[in-house]
Amino acid sequence: MGLYTRNVFSSFSSASSWFELYAAFSTLMMLLRTAINELIPPQVRSFIVSKLDVLFSKYQAKSNITLRITQLWDEFNGERNELFDAAQEYLPTKISHTFKSLKVGRLQNEKHLEFAVDTSEKVVDEFEGTKFTWKLDEGSKDECNGYGRCFFELTFNEKQREMVLDRYIPHVLKTYDTMKAQRREVKIYSRINNYWNASDLSHPATFDSLALSPELKKEIIDDLARFLERKELYKKVGKPWKRGYLLYGPPGTGKSSLIAAMANYLKFDVYDLELSAIYSDSNLKRSMKEASNRSIIVIEDVDCNKETHARSKLNGPSCNTDSDSDREGPETSTKSFTLSGLLNYMDGLWSSGGEERIVIFTTNHREKIDPALLRPGRMDMHIHLSFLKGKAFHVLASNYLDIKGYHPLLEQIEGLLEKVDVTPAVVAEQLMRYEKPDVCLEALVQFLKEMDKSNLE
Repeated sequence: MGLYTRNVFSSFSSASSWFELYAAFSTLMMLLRTAINELIPPQVRSFIVSKLDVLFSKYQAKSNITLRITQLWDEFNGERNELFDAAQEYLPTKISHTFKSLKVGRLQNEKHLEFAVDTSEKVVDEFEGTKFTWKLDEGSKDECNGYGRCFFELTFNEKQREMVLDRYIPHVLKTYDTMKAQRREVKIYSRINNYWNASDLSHPATFDSLALSPELKKEIIDDLARFLERKELYKKVGKPWKRGYLLYGPPGTGKSSLIAAMANYLKFDVYDLELSAIYSDSNLKRSMKEASNRSIIVIEDVDCNKETHARSKLNGPSCNTDSDSDREGPETSTKSFTLSGLLNYMDGLWSSGGEERIVIFTTNHREKIDPALLRPGRMDMHIHLSFLKGKAFHVLASNYLDIKGYHPLLEQIEGLLEKVDVTPAVVAEQLMRYEKPDVCLEALVQFLKEMDKSNLE
């Protein structure tokens, strides 16, 4: 064997190709493997292999990093760690049929089964071709109680440190934000006793169900989509990330339904702010500050508050005075709510108190509102919601009567709608009077003819 080995290395020095080197090396390895199998007993071979495994495992452990992601970031103040919540939602999406231990259940009012990571099972996630190992540790029985010390352990090779911090963890957080947005229940908040009180926004309106012209729907949806995509642009030009909409038109034209559709489309919570309940500028500032990001702040019937009236049309005190200054409340000693206070929120320093916000004014009388409130930068898009016309009626016919194509009475109804001023709310009420579509449309034709006749008289 020694002679052959010398010949191998001798041939290596004079080899003229890599193929000859490979063939010689393969022959040497085969001889060594045969010698080990014949000369070393199986028990000794097993012992050597086990020691090599231990040595390799210790080396691997030394090269691994483990991050501990606790449930609470600040246990004293009870501040939750959002990365823990993100991992808790993200990891079940990586669970497969190969797992032997899972937590499973169905939450109240939910239709589908929910899966969760169990403490006895590790979850392996792959990102950009690299594998990451997660494990949930619940600590002692008294530690993980909703207030305590549950934590995830994320293990990865030391070489991946930069990738984990710069790309992988942001990927987990971004996925979590997307999951929350898709499933979250939209809330509506009302101001009661100087505090915001929440309830579920159960309004079912969507853009598909709105009785608006297709052109106006597209214009609104495109504007909302542009707003969501322009965070960096707003930051670059030094403007707060917010947008203002003015909804104006006669009562019953769908202003509240449009707000609900926008909230359901964006998955933004709605804060319904009544200016009549605001008794000072500081109270207004506090109310706005307490509203969350990704929200719609609605000030309905803004023309009903005299502070917002056009100053050129006021008959009496100026807009910066408040005859109700003796209104009772915890801040009655401060300066009363003023138009300038509202303007400061719209585009002054106060407006930087939240991100990704939409402010909506509604009014039946746009001409009464002070122009200072309506200029671009405060109310960026003015949306006129008017009386029902032909194209929008097709939406109501589909929603209420399930008429999606041709019907012999549709053309006649469209013609009548061009002659009379009738709101979507009035027509919707007419469509609910009968169950049969034909009977319902015939009754609507008679109703619209009566309206047209009365207009002529």
